[in-house]
Amino acid sequence: MGRTLQNTMINLGLQNACDEAVYQLGLDMEELEEIEEDAGLGNGGLGRLAACFLDSMATLGLAAYGYGIRYEYGIFNQKIRDGWQVEEADDWLRHGNPWEKARPEYMLPVHFYGRVEHSAAGAKWIDTQVVLALPYDTPVPGYMNNTVNTMRLWSARAPNDFNLRDFNVGDYIQAVLDRNLAENISRVLYPNDNFFEGKELRLKQEYFVVAATLQDIIRRFKASKFGSTDSVRTVFDSFPDQVAIQLNDTHPAMAIPELMRIFVDIEKLPWDKAWDITKRTFAYTNHTVLPEALERWPVDLVEKLLPRHLQIIYEINQRHLDHIASLFPNDVDRLRRMSLIEEGNTKRINMAHLCIVGSHAVNGVAKIHSEIVKTQVFEDFAALEPEKFQNKTNGITPRRWLLLCNPGLAELIAEKIGEDYVRDLSQLTKLHEFVDDDLFIREVAKVKQENKVKFALYLEKEYKVKINPSSMFDVHVKRIHEYKRQLMNCLHIITMYNRIRRDPSKLFVPRTVIIGGKAAPGYHMAKMIIKLINAVAQVVNNDPMVGSKLKVIFLENYRVSLAEKVIPATDLSEQISTAGTEASGTGNMKFMLNGALTIGTMDGANVEMAEEAGEENLFIFGMRVEDVTELDKKGYNAQLYYDRLPELKQAVDQIKSGFFSPKDPNLFNDVVNMLFHHDRFKVFADYEAYVKCQEKVSELYLNSKAWTKMVIRNIAAAGKFSSDRTIKEYARDIWHVQPSDLKIPPPNEPRDAGQDKTPNGTAA
Repeated sequence: MGRTLQNTMINLGLQNACDEAVYQLGLDMEELEEIEEDAGLGNGGLGRLAACFLDSMATLGLAAYGYGIRYEYGIFNQKIRDGWQVEEADDWLRHGNPWEKARPEYMLPVHFYGRVEHSAAGAKWIDTQVVLALPYDTPVPGYMNNTVNTMRLWSARAPNDFNLRDFNVGDYIQAVLDRNLAENISRVLYPNDNFFEGKELRLKQEYFVVAATLQDIIRRFKASKFGSTDSVRTVFDSFPDQVAIQLNDTHPAMAIPELMRIFVDIEKLPWDKAWDITKRTFAYTNHTVLPEALERWPVDLVEKLLPRHLQIIYEINQRHLDHIASLFPNDVDRLRRMSLIEEGNTKRINMAHLCIVGSHAVNGVAKIHSEIVKTQVFEDFAALEPEKFQNKTNGITPRRWLLLCNPGLAELIAEKIGEDYVRDLSQLTKLHEFVDDDLFIREVAKVKQENKVKFALYLEKEYKVKINPSSMFDVHVKRIHEYKRQLMNCLHIITMYNRIRRDPSKLFVPRTVIIGGKAAPGYHMAKMIIKLINAVAQVVNNDPMVGSKLKVIFLENYRVSLAEKVIPATDLSEQISTAGTEASGTGNMKFMLNGALTIGTMDGANVEMAEEAGEENLFIFGMRVEDVTELDKKGYNAQLYYDRLPELKQAVDQIKSGFFSPKDPNLFNDVVNMLFHHDRFKVFADYEAYVKCQEKVSELYLNSKAWTKMVIRNIAAAGKFSSDRTIKEYARDIWHVQPSDLKIPPPNEPRDAGQDKTPNGTAA
């Protein structure tokens, strides 16, 4: 979620009033804002997307809740020591959190372990261990519409009789100390992005958030006029018309068997009825196609932790496979491919398959990704129910990612087209009229230059490096991962360095290359990539032959609040994943909206950005998905590129020989060995096209006016990438609710009961 103060002031229309009041107290608002800790309760794009969605849902007047875990420790703070990433605990609650309100009156029990007893009355899950879920509510204000939604985060608490209820004559002190075991569930965020780690504590976290949330939803449903009761029992027929639950990847997939357990075991609904309601309630968003990221929980672990849920999953699978066998008799391989259970050394549950079978809608997050989901990853399922599969291209909130982080540009746009674009970003197309307006061109360039000067001062303060603010700010910020190919950027830096040294008098367009992002603590290769970038920076930044022509900076501890600083100052946005690997990306959209040009592959939302702005207004290079597929069929041979391209050979040889690590010449052997022998993401195959494309970037940067005109065309085409548009599509196609752009009267105005403007509809 990042910081909350400035976002709240903007959405409430109070920023100027607060700035002025604080100024009169002899304080500086910006200094105050810097004191707030980021809420870093997610890993990367997936968590930030949820945050943007909450802002848009409130702004569109949807009755929506965001549910998650109130981690005591969020994503680690990254320190760079001697070029290496070092992790520190993110103790973000150290000074308290003024935005949250604990709601002990809504505390709920969550059960683990135990066993299942079957009888004529049905299944009973007994002898369980209980953990209490304590909700903390954070307000989510809509933009200037007097609407405030809720983000409810659960914290784990041990019950007061924990470890004392069992004839525990034993150690009272130890029993109280053991309360920590239960409360560890919400202690810390697992720091993996696009990688599955099948740990018991992680599965506990996933079930914890799901079980608490579903009880909360059902309590609210029963209390509403829709949860009508026949004598004693609630009638759940209208449940899917009142409740829509969106699964953000497979991490909350246990919600499907959990809702079935509630309906069948507790509410005593017949299976078929319960299954129909469950399917109509859930929808699933897929966020990645990387096989190592797909959740596949060992059956043994689920059996130990959630024995009843395993039985329910088996029953879901049996009925699912019976259905497929009836459509495709004797096709055993299809049954194997489509089963929720994977046989092998350890039997596993494929959570994506569970989500697809248990949902009425499945979507990818960009056109190209949704196609890959349909035709490759889940092709058997799409063949069965093609109407279930949709696309919902991601978006970003223009409140945080333009108004808040780039007030200069936001104001400049408002002067030209009015202020309404903030709630309807498609209005940015009106900027096309000004693409040849010399004054506007100069003003856009001036705002960018001011942002660069400000960020350069920040860098000089934090990193003690002198930055040339007229150099091109070439920025690559995102989680460090092989598929995102920070290594390819690194090879380009080395190539530029070698060109400067080869011919120091030749014209060179000065660059400040900024790379930032966190590596998962257990991801060895990602950590080596960080070390390599810092080793290259050490050499480049201290070579007198290079001077101010080329500077390399690794941005420490990249996070939302730092993104808000670097993105408005960026000239060139690096979006260079291997085609077919980045589901969407959202950083790409933030840069586009803030007046950077994009160098990128035809991957994720880059494809649609090029479609909106015209491919000639992005720097598109490299293999397309078809080329990658073709190369896989042929077999990728890295050596071929190394032998054919002298500049690539020189750069790789320098890494290999210890030119960048003279004290330990073999330091980067693992990296070089990977690039030659098991590079799944084919860095060498795109190197030549990337370097050539970068030459075109430098050429255009020399012509400031032509560059800025291209920037304006990009901003004018960025309207599609508002999360408001994304949420309207979810609301229309999946949740079946009506967004309302009506402004609720403020609380100080009497409300006319006859003109109640709160629309009745599904709560998402």
